[in-house]
Amino acid sequence: MGKVYTGASMSLDGYISGPGETGFEHLFAWYGNGDVDVPTAQPDRTLRMSAASAEYFRSYVENTGVLVVGRRLFDSTKAWGGNHPMGTPVVVVTHSIPAGWPREGSPFTFVTDGIESAIEQAKAIAGDKIVGVNGGTIARQCLEAGLLDEVWVDLVPVLLGGGTPFFGALTNAPVELDGPVSVVAGDRVMHLRYRVRYR
Repeated sequence: MGKVYTGASMSLDGYISGPGETGFEHLFAWYGNGDVDVPTAQPDRTLRMSAASAEYFRSYVENTGVLVVGRRLFDSTKAWGGNHPMGTPVVVVTHSIPAGWPREGSPFTFVTDGIESAIEQAKAIAGDKIVGVNGGTIARQCLEAGLLDEVWVDLVPVLLGGGTPFFGALTNAPVELDGPVSVVAGDRVMHLRYRVRYR
């Protein structure tokens, strides 16, 4: 089965959102600051990236078989209107299944018995492709459980001064990473990949 990675756009001071869920106009500016059209699974949403970021993003989408997210993101995006922009299946880690779900034919799987079960089910869905894990609480849980293979950072040159950190307080810190194993320079973003080194 494929690897498990976590990826997020992150500020130079380590945040994937600013105070009070702000700062996204900075963190995701690279989605629209180029001249290469990048279609998504949502017909009314096309990204415009620099050539380097577009190539990186296309590879990321093509090689990802499933995404694992928390209930908070699922709710805040209103389930992405029923289909994630990457067009991949989504495993939602939650304490309780939301009302009206699951829906027949939808790409969402709800897991209520913990991160280990969520990753096991995600790997089954992804097959030979990689499993993408949302940054924040889910990424921290995966890392602490020894389930995370790589950390992908879209490093954005902005200081947010607070907010939601990529990983939060780790019980097993420090965690060493190998690499970077890949570096791609986009327009106002640096795409970095690291391998997790377990003791």
